[in-house]
Amino acid sequence: MTAVSVYANGNADTTRIKQHLTVLTKTDGYRNADNVMLLNKTADYIYNHFAQFADTVYYQEYAVGRETYKNVVCILGADHPKTIVVGAHYDVCGNQQGADDNASGVAGLLKLSQLLKEQKLNHRVELVAYTLEEPPYFRTEHMGSYIHAASLANSKTEVYGMLSLEMIGYFKDQKHSQSYPIGALALVYGKRGDYITLVNKVGAGKFAKRFSREFKETKAIKTKKFVGPKALPGIDFSDHLNYWKFGFSALMLTDTAFYRNKNYHQPIDTIETLDIKRMAKVIDGVVGALTGIK
Repeated sequence: MTAVSVYANGNADTTRIKQHLTVLTKTDGYRNADNVMLLNKTADYIYNHFAQFADTVYYQEYAVGRETYKNVVCILGADHPKTIVVGAHYDVCGNQQGADDNASGVAGLLKLSQLLKEQKLNHRVELVAYTLEEPPYFRTEHMGSYIHAASLANSKTEVYGMLSLEMIGYFKDQKHSQSYPIGALALVYGKRGDYITLVNKVGAGKFAKRFSREFKETKAIKTKKFVGPKALPGIDFSDHLNYWKFGFSALMLTDTAFYRNKNYHQPIDTIETLDIKRMAKVIDGVVGALTGIK
């Protein structure tokens, strides 16, 4: 099946995506580092969904002080030698629901497990739901993505590349709804937040370039590719930064977070603010790209 035909089937239905978002966000408490009980409950929900489709699913547990935190790992296409990692963090910053940041990415992972099970895969795909991406652990070795990336490096796993799903549900068609770290970028990328962005660093590597090309070729959704230096604010603001640390080719798929979504890290980041139809198209594009890469 080609990348384009995957999208044509319209596989990523909005009803199931909304159900995932509801379970993740409409909770008694918040999915932050201080609420280990709720993080564990969220991890169990992710695990139980993955288990329906995975060749293998497991918790990757690690200690931070006296607490134990866990990533949830789903493996598909286990017989292939090269691994592609697709990850999204399930924790939130502080006391907020975190619908876009980053229940949207996790809902994408959950839907991907179902859709990819139905496809012929050319690579081993490792879907990973990370814990502890948000402050106070961001940029530390306690990030779930650091733990996972380090485990791949230590085991000498043949990693083709990594994709981070970081806020994929917020879109705006109004003029001036999109901003940038450098104002002049508006002349190139436009002033409307009506697209999804493939964020690559300069020298991102073979996988990042190939995935970006395949994703755009699906024509699932209006897409723009951004390539910039690692030092540019925002370009490494997610879990892909830890795969860069270990020399893996990695990129971020995002609605650009706070450059568009002013609900970022606020209590008003709720399901009601998301465009689930366009979010579904993003997921279809990911399926098309992953199955299109040879």
